[in-house]
Order: sequence, then structure tokens, then C-alpha cells
Amino acid sequence: MKRVWRLSYNIVAIPLLYLFFWIAKFFNKKIRSGFVERRLQNQRLKEKVGTLNKSKKMIWFHSASLGEFEQAKPIIKKLREEKDVNILITFFSPSGYDNSQKYPYADLIAYLPFDFSSDVKKFLDIINPDAVIFMRYDIWPNLLWQLGNRNIASLIVDATMQKKSSRKLPLIREFHVTLYKCFSDILTVSEDDAKNFLDFEIPAQKIKAVGDTRFDRVYQKSLQAKSKKLFRDGLFDGKKIFVFGSSWEEDENVIFPAFEKLTNNNLNVVMIIAPHEPTLIHLEKIENYFAGKEKTIRFSSKNNYNGESVVIIDSIGILLTLYYYADVAYVGGSFKQGIHNVLEPAVYGIPVIFGPKNRNSQEAQELLKRDASKEVTNMEEAFATLQKLFENENYRDELGGIASKYVNENIGATERILNKIEKYL
Repeated sequence: MKRVWRLSYNIVAIPLLYLFFWIAKFFNKKIRSGFVERRLQNQRLKEKVGTLNKSKKMIWFHSASLGEFEQAKPIIKKLREEKDVNILITFFSPSGYDNSQKYPYADLIAYLPFDFSSDVKKFLDIINPDAVIFMRYDIWPNLLWQLGNRNIASLIVDATMQKKSSRKLPLIREFHVTLYKCFSDILTVSEDDAKNFLDFEIPAQKIKAVGDTRFDRVYQKSLQAKSKKLFRDGLFDGKKIFVFGSSWEEDENVIFPAFEKLTNNNLNVVMIIAPHEPTLIHLEKIENYFAGKEKTIRFSSKNNYNGESVVIIDSIGILLTLYYYADVAYVGGSFKQGIHNVLEPAVYGIPVIFGPKNRNSQEAQELLKRDASKEVTNMEEAFATLQKLFENENYRDELGGIASKYVNENIGATERILNKIEKYL
């Protein structure tokens, strides 16, 4: 059966997938860039590998894109600090590759080759890794089969598996059985995930629930954020801060009128809005909404702050630090396509609010279960929730304390993952 799956994948699936990306590159600049870089990178890698100390083990971390790489960072950093190894990081997407070129803990940064057997073999001949760590889910059959042929250890880290995952559908399940059995270890974020992986006929000793490195990463970043000064001391004295993070228009249609009603009730609250996409058009649209209602100021003009009740962030990369200033936070995406990162505000011990589209986040579900977060489905619910949180300090502190406890309870996955990796060094 394994031979049938290999033939089907190599004759049908991967050629069709390659054709899709080949056509897409004519319409997408990033995809086109990925094609060019892949065509050139083998010779570059040969030259760079030639400069490395060959007596060191080569550990390869693969992430689909930048989001998954964030989860790898705590492991890579600690591994570099404790072990004398060479580290390769690869990405499938241009977003991860382009934004990680200056990452200090990697010896090599590359695109994952397209998953043709010949391309994979050439890549492995150059890199010759001792272990390969896949972050979360981005696994490629020919690569995995080639690693098995060469007796190279392979692990999935931060792995998740829903009880009713589409990967468990009859034919699809049989295909994934042939893949997951190839792994040396599957390290899941929870006991439920570990249990669900057993449905793929994987030996139980290969599966271990070790936790989620996102908790470690967000905690590390929060410590760094506390040392940054986005606003001068005392700027918001006497005011409560509401950070509206990763806002989409669908979120704003609910939260903006709720905030207006809040300020009409004479609550001294400042809303800091961090749009998911701070384009000029989006920034101007926010300003136009509040024209004649609330005074606004852009973050880039913060030195001219004069009591404005709405601060609009017109830069990127500072959201985690913004949450440090918050008394209450709303996490966006939850009225559109799916909620963004709820751990970023929770790590500071503040209540977290979000909309109904939050099932994509296990962390959001757990915060709701523990009553550290509040789900709102319309403007009236949003206003009532905000009013209660800002009027009742004890209630606000209670929810924030639960959120902080949840994060602290889940720190430590990095150490447990390293203990598993060490046996292959």
C-alpha cells in the first residue's frame, strides 16, 4: 500500500501542486521570488556548508511560515545556548524566509525545496542533517520518506490533531498513516492531541504531550517588551487603557460604537487601536469614523499627545508591547476569519475580549472555559462587557489573574522538547 501512495503522490499530487505554484508565480510577486531563490540556492548552500565545522551536528528546523517559526525560536535559542551545533532553518513561504534573514541563531537559512524526490535528494546531500524538526504540521511526503531511507531522525513539535480532523477521513487517513509512522517522535501540545494521533496506528511510545512553545515564546517576548518605552512615563495618568489589537473592519463595526457609548458614560478610557493592516486607507477610515466624536492621534505623533481618547497605531511589530500598557484588551479577527493571538495580552494578566469566530484557537477556548475571557457577539454585549470591566476594578483584576495563571501554568514546553531532541545529538 505504501508503494501505491508513493506512486500516486509522485505521479499525480506533487506535479499538480507544482503546476499550481508555477502558474501563481505570474500573479504573485512573493511566489515568484520563491521560485527564483530555490533555483539558485543549492550552489549557495554548498558554499556556506563548506565554511561550517563538520564535527558539529546539523539540526534542521522547518516551519511553513513566519508564524510557525515564532514557535521554533525558543527551542533554537536554548539549543544554541546549551549545545554546540549547526542550525539550519527552512521555510516554505516567502514571508518566513524574507523576514528571518537576520535571525542570529541560525547558521543557514533556506527555502524548503519543492517536494520532488530528485530535489529532496540533492538538498539532503548538501545539508546531511542529523535530525529534522518540523513545526506543527508542514510535512512533505518525499522529504519524510527520504529521511527514513537515510535513517535521519525526524520529529513533529507543537503538533495538534483534532478528534474529527479531515486527516482521519478513510482514504486520507491511510495516506497519513504511512507518513506519521515515519516520525521518530511526535510531540503534541496536549494529552488530547496525543490521544488523537493514536488513530494513525503510531506506536504509543513515539507520541508524547509536552506542551506548546507559544507560551514560552510569548513569555520571553513579554519580558523584553517591558523594557521598551513606547510612551513616555505618565502620559496616560488617571486614564484606563483599552488596547484593540489586530483590528479588522468587521471587529471595528462592533467595538467602535461600543467604545463611543463607553466614553459617553464619562469613563476615562483611552483606546489604542492597532489595525491588522495599517494601510493609509485603513488609518484614514478610522480617523473619519471618529471625526466629530472622539479626538484621535496617530502613534507617530505621540509626542504631541494632548489628551486624545483614540490613539491609532500606524506602524507594525509593536502589538505585544502595546498590551503591556493595557487594562483590558480586545483581540481582532474574531468577527472575520478567525481570532489572532490571545496569549499576547493574557501574558500580562489582563482580561481578554473577542468575537464569536474563535474556535480556531485552543487558547481562546481555554480562557473562556476558565472565565478569563469574554466572548461578545454584538455591540450591546461589547459595551456591557467593557463597562463592567472598566467600572469594577476587582472584577477586572480577577479575570486578569486567571489569564496570567493560565499562561504561567503552560510555560516549560521548550525544556521538555529539548530533552527529546538531545537523544539524537
